[in-house]
Amino acid sequence: MRDIKFDFNNMLSFNIGEKHGVTADELQQISETVTTARQHLRKLIDTALNRTNIGLEWANLPFQDKKDIQEIQFLGEQIACDYKNVLFLGIGGSYLGLKAAQDALCPPYYNEFSSLRKGTPRIYFEGNNLDPETINAVLANLKPSETFVVVISKSGETTETKVALETVERWLKQGVGEKYGRQILAITDPESGALRSKVNQAQAANPLSFRSLPLIKGVGGRYSELNMGLLHLAIIGVKIEEVLAGAKAMAEKCAAESIYENPAYMYAVLQHILYKNKNKSIAVTMPFSEGLKATADWYAQLLAESLGKKYEREISVTAQGFENWDHNKQQVVNVGRTPVACRGTNDLHSIQQNNVEGENNKTVTFIRVENFSSDVKLPPGDNFLSGKSYSELIKLAQEATEWSLVKEQRPNCTIIIPEVSPYSWGELIFFFEMATAFEGELLNVNAYDQPGVEGYKKYMYYKLDKPGISKDIAREIEKYPIWKKDEFIF
Repeated sequence: MRDIKFDFNNMLSFNIGEKHGVTADELQQISETVTTARQHLRKLIDTALNRTNIGLEWANLPFQDKKDIQEIQFLGEQIACDYKNVLFLGIGGSYLGLKAAQDALCPPYYNEFSSLRKGTPRIYFEGNNLDPETINAVLANLKPSETFVVVISKSGETTETKVALETVERWLKQGVGEKYGRQILAITDPESGALRSKVNQAQAANPLSFRSLPLIKGVGGRYSELNMGLLHLAIIGVKIEEVLAGAKAMAEKCAAESIYENPAYMYAVLQHILYKNKNKSIAVTMPFSEGLKATADWYAQLLAESLGKKYEREISVTAQGFENWDHNKQQVVNVGRTPVACRGTNDLHSIQQNNVEGENNKTVTFIRVENFSSDVKLPPGDNFLSGKSYSELIKLAQEATEWSLVKEQRPNCTIIIPEVSPYSWGELIFFFEMATAFEGELLNVNAYDQPGVEGYKKYMYYKLDKPGISKDIAREIEKYPIWKKDEFIF
């Protein structure tokens, strides 16, 4: 297998100048911080209790037990044989990770043409929004008897997924009767939570109802594609072991001490320097592949939720050497690069205008595919496009986009993928996860929690009179009312 490569020439000062590019001196100046961050992150990854307590267990996912993987593969293939449709319910990483895998590893128009699916079922996603029209449309056009449902939620309490499950349960029960639970599988916390309780109650009555797979402790949703996403991979006909092999290869690269041998760490270091020293606060990810646009969307969530933080991290260490992390309320930092997901060549006719001539506050990460699984060659003729192939043109377009940015001293880099395969996609996913974790170390923030996401949830629960809302939350909401004056609405 050929591995992905990281080309960072256009992040450096020799290409785009010292004002906007990283210099050798800047890399040297940060070397002590990098060493400290690397040693700390490695220590955490190497300690089981720290991995589970802090949320770093995802770093071990490429090394999962083969027997467990084979069982998930078999289960997924069995579901694929028995049903024409599979409906996945989940939000955040439980949706974006699956959508990224689907678009990258399935042919375009997968749902539309049976010849492309090769016996695997159509895949639909719900539970990722509160728009009534999408769930109405999908349930009105699917047959309950032909549809299997997979719900992914750690707690079972996230509003979007919770209401989707209740809606789909009613639809299934009306369509297939009391044994509808045999067509539902939950991927959830193995020990606690509302969804786990629901699974336990259903299975006590009927062991074939509400089967389940575990969300591994210490793996947060946005880092969990190689855990909660494995069943989906099996259902769409992907060999899980190939994805994990790619992730394992990248994990081994990311164990290298030198950033010149560690692509994820180098990526994080360059982005950090450009962000902190040169005001490059916007992170544009632009794959030149339609199938990788959803992977860029997944990375946007990973980056925003992991690194967009109000408070600096505060670390306390127990006598046994285990770490506990808290927010240092005395140190407000409000950090985090803002992600923008797009793709070439479509967005060369929109966002690229701003990338080239707008404020020079961005870095652009290209994803370049060297070999496409199929190609189209233009007919011979006497114009400049005659005889050219689509793959030639898209690679030239990516090269031209690089040139236009370098000409204007805009930092950019390229992740080069030999082909979009399960192996290379596994590499890519782990690359972005490790780069994000290391950037969190450099920023000194907690890259594994998401307190800012809880704000809207608290407000909704308060307005819906959810039982158990604390007085502190109620007081906070009442303390900060939203004032709506009629004269400012017209």
